[in-house]
Amino acid sequence: MPLNDAARRAESRRIALSSFVGSAIEFYDFLLYGAAASLVFNELFFTDLNPLAGTVAAFGTLAVGYVARPLGGIVFGHFGDRVGRKSMLVLTMTLMALASFAIGLLPTYDTIGIWAPLLLVACRLVQGIAVGGEWGGAALMAMEHASTERRGLMASFANMGGPAGAVLATAVFAAFSALPEDDFLAWGWRVPFLLSLLLMAIGLFIRMKVSESPVFAEAQRRAEREATEQKAAKQEAPLLTVLRRYRKNIVLSCLGGCAALVLQSLLATFMLTYATGVGFERSTVLLAQTVSSALHIFTIPAFAILSDRVGRRPVMITGALVTAAAAFPLFALVNSGSVALLFAAYIIGNPILQASMYGPMAAFVSEMFGTRARYTGASLGYQLASTLGAGTAPLIASSLLAGAGGGTNSAPVSIYVIGVCLISAAAIALTRESHRADITDGVSTPPRTRAPRNGVPRAAPGGPR
Repeated sequence: MPLNDAARRAESRRIALSSFVGSAIEFYDFLLYGAAASLVFNELFFTDLNPLAGTVAAFGTLAVGYVARPLGGIVFGHFGDRVGRKSMLVLTMTLMALASFAIGLLPTYDTIGIWAPLLLVACRLVQGIAVGGEWGGAALMAMEHASTERRGLMASFANMGGPAGAVLATAVFAAFSALPEDDFLAWGWRVPFLLSLLLMAIGLFIRMKVSESPVFAEAQRRAEREATEQKAAKQEAPLLTVLRRYRKNIVLSCLGGCAALVLQSLLATFMLTYATGVGFERSTVLLAQTVSSALHIFTIPAFAILSDRVGRRPVMITGALVTAAAAFPLFALVNSGSVALLFAAYIIGNPILQASMYGPMAAFVSEMFGTRARYTGASLGYQLASTLGAGTAPLIASSLLAGAGGGTNSAPVSIYVIGVCLISAAAIALTRESHRADITDGVSTPPRTRAPRNGVPRAAPGGPR
């Protein structure tokens, strides 16, 4: 039964809440690992290495989760495009919580030797697969329930879950890191991971109450009619559709999203190690990260709203170029040794620079694909960006820093950030604007021409050039 306007608005609010809370819980689990990798895992799971090598190894296990994310996007995207968005979101949340709970129970290297890091890697792989399937479904559920002029805002609720999860993860981890060092290393670090089961129960309660995406439901009905009329026995797999029709979109969405995800990962993980190495107290850095992440929750939808009005491309390209210009100054603020300037670096980096690229990203990526392959295409594009950008950033940055002699010689890391930002800006510039494109027709772009002007057809927005 069609919903009236009031019921539709109420359902849209429930979907937005579900997208936000579900993503926040998923990213709590996923980003909690980053904090632990920065501060704990090198001492507990890589005790046979020197401190710097242990940190690099811990960041290597962090990267494993990002490498697994595209696989999660493909697997859950396939069934999300075939069966539905909602059921996949329930499954990804359950899988993530169980993997995080298992990390909280793992014995350390001193107890079982090499099996400790191997089991840690296995749990991280499961986390990566789960979060790889989560983002696409959460973004699409919100976006496909929204009107055209609010798609950016609604899709951004999935991205808002990232900093919300970071706030929760950092706050919980910081609370337990205040324990005496021996207690923290013995059992305190485990409690935040064990809390995942409680958060899963809350998230599942919310997610079970929302309806399936109306855009997906209509696409399914249309596909069934077409199959009946054409007597088709088999529908093409979503991944094959993406690889056949949207190869360029995958490349552009991946490269276009890299800058935002590199900056996100560096601030969430690498900067913890770097700032404590400069001389800041661990609790001070965690507080700065928590404050910036809390502000981030509000600036992500602000930039998404701006992209609904002026377009995805101008907002994201400007953000990438300004971030490139700020790469050296951000590290200079941290290197100053001033607590106030450390907070300034985090607040400029996360709620302003990163949000300007990340806020519009969910809609930017999702609008590149048709309904029948959107879960797969959007998930694959975003998760490849996450793997290439966020997954490797801490490892690359820590290796560059080690190669430069450590300390405060952050110039190679700044140059790395600048290069990534320029690549992302160029990739975004190669796409067409899509914030007014029709996403309900089963094709990623609106009709190929718009109304003629002086007898000459004009190119439609949406999709790559």
